[in-house]
Amino acid sequence: MPLPPLLHYGTASEYKHHYEHHYQRANIVTFDGIRVYFKPQKFGHAFYENSQRKKGPKDEFSPVRAQRMDWIKATLENPSARLYKGWNKEDKTYEENRRVSVVYDGFVVVIELSLNTHGELKGNFITCYVADQSINRIVNSPEWDRDRCLKDLEK
Repeated sequence: MPLPPLLHYGTASEYKHHYEHHYQRANIVTFDGIRVYFKPQKFGHAFYENSQRKKGPKDEFSPVRAQRMDWIKATLENPSARLYKGWNKEDKTYEENRRVSVVYDGFVVVIELSLNTHGELKGNFITCYVADQSINRIVNSPEWDRDRCLKDLEK
């Protein structure tokens, strides 16, 4: 699958409209059959950064992040994606129900998994970013395993 082109809009509201139309209102399914949902508040989490480049509130729109918005769907749908368990900073542990997908140049998409009413996996988009500083740590994480995730969620 070729890398989607970067998006080029003039304002944050145009990027937000794109997110609403192509993600919130769309039916996006991973290459292995997991429906992924996109909540409105995740726009700010994914496409804003702290203006001081530190930990803290994300108070500045990031065109660099937003330009890669269409890489989210392409990453989730790509059967060549490498899948890793997500890291929980607070508990300092890997979580079975967090999945990090990597395909394009260190671009990562993080989803949180749960069970739908039929007992099947469903995903909620958490964030995406170019992991230039943390990609080595991510690709050395344990691989995500569907069966372990399901077993953990069924507890």
